[in-house]
Amino acid sequence: MRRRPPVRTSAIDGVLLVDKPRGVTSHDVVAVARRALGTKRVGHTGTLDPFATGLLVLLIGRGTRLAQYVAGEPKIYDATIVFGAETTSDDLTGEVTRAAALPKPADVDRAIESLTGSLLQTPPDYSAKQVAGRRAYSAARAGTPLALDPVPVVVHSWRIRRRTDSELEVTISCGSGTYVRALARDLGRAATSAAHLAALRRVRSGPFDVAEAVTLDDLDRDRTAAVRPLRLAIPHLPTQLLGEEELRRVRHGNAVAAGIEAPLVALLDSGDQLVAIARREGSLLRPCLVMHDE
Repeated sequence: MRRRPPVRTSAIDGVLLVDKPRGVTSHDVVAVARRALGTKRVGHTGTLDPFATGLLVLLIGRGTRLAQYVAGEPKIYDATIVFGAETTSDDLTGEVTRAAALPKPADVDRAIESLTGSLLQTPPDYSAKQVAGRRAYSAARAGTPLALDPVPVVVHSWRIRRRTDSELEVTISCGSGTYVRALARDLGRAATSAAHLAALRRVRSGPFDVAEAVTLDDLDRDRTAAVRPLRLAIPHLPTQLLGEEELRRVRHGNAVAAGIEAPLVALLDSGDQLVAIARREGSLLRPCLVMHDE
């Protein structure tokens, strides 16, 4: 796709949902957004592997400061798992390292049950995990894979959409940090077979759904139209409207009287624009992040 020169705009703040296509990196998507929106202030709330597609949540402008407050769970994926072979990368991009007979459906069902809930998961050899400052994927490419320690993850549920003797199409709901590639690998092993991930699409991340996302072509055509207001980056937080004097106080980092019974509150001005995020301290709301730039 041919890209137009970057547009020069006034400051853009907000959240942007993008449907990442296959074959590009998450960093590539960020670069396209920066160019289309004419700003360097673009960040993401979680990457996708190049072979995967689906939802990327991008924060724009002052929105990048909201990253720690953006709800990213559960993450929901549509995945296709192929039985009979395990690969170096735990997905279809790697070389086959082990072959095995196809599993019985009952064994697959039992394996799914064993891989639901709180688990200890060993990350893929080809991952961004680090040991002594060295990335796992760099070591794996050099032929010296790192010994990666298992990490705690949570898998909420598996829903089987279609199954054959050799393939399983599932929708998986899980917590942040879960490698679906590793789930595919472990499913094969737990079913006394071998398996790898053949396709992956993120369809949801917290409150955000891929059905509401734009494509890179859409972004190139519409530019700023797809950027949502800052308030919509944190829809899970309750809100409190500020009067004129309260607004002045909050913009200087001072507390105001709490009208909301919640630990964290989004403070809005009379135009429903996000001014700050405040933490409740007794009867007060004290700003912990003020969006106003002096």
